[in-house]
Amino acid sequence: MEIDPLEIVESAMPPKARISWLNPAVAITVALLATFMGICKVKDDNIVQGMQQAQADKIDHWAFYQARNIREEIAKATLTQLEIQLLAASPAQGPLYREQINNYAALAQAQALKKDELKALAEADQKAYDALNFRDDQFDLSDASIAIAIALLAVAALTQLPWLFAIALIPSAFGVAMGVAGLCSLSLHPQTLIRLLS
Repeated sequence: MEIDPLEIVESAMPPKARISWLNPAVAITVALLATFMGICKVKDDNIVQGMQQAQADKIDHWAFYQARNIREEIAKATLTQLEIQLLAASPAQGPLYREQINNYAALAQAQALKKDELKALAEADQKAYDALNFRDDQFDLSDASIAIAIALLAVAALTQLPWLFAIALIPSAFGVAMGVAGLCSLSLHPQTLIRLLS
């Protein structure tokens, strides 16, 4: 024989202790919160994918930046060697050395410009990541608050305490506010709470 906790609570209550509006109110509130939480979860998952892509792009751009940096340094070193060799070269070899010096100077300059472009791209990737992380934090707070609210609502339905239902509306409202902020790209972002939880 299985034990039903609702039957135990109901049997322990005086006959008129059940509040007729509480269970339907809890059920409707939980259904609305769960639906809203599901919508926020879809958007949050897309944001997390965007964060992962921005992070991968940033890593790729910094790696290519390092490759361009190495190419620039090799071109500069070769340029220096050619300039030194030009001093000892015969007059007939001078034009050949000058041509190579010009080629390596142009190569070093081109690598420096491309390196700066990659640095700008990597920094833009970091800004994109930070912007997406800002919204991800909002959805994380929304999820946590709504989960707390649903737990309080379950206890309110079980114990038939209307004041507990009222208390559950506080994290519900905060969770919905943070979810709306995330969905609408609002600037609501409680830094202290986010720092505490991260």
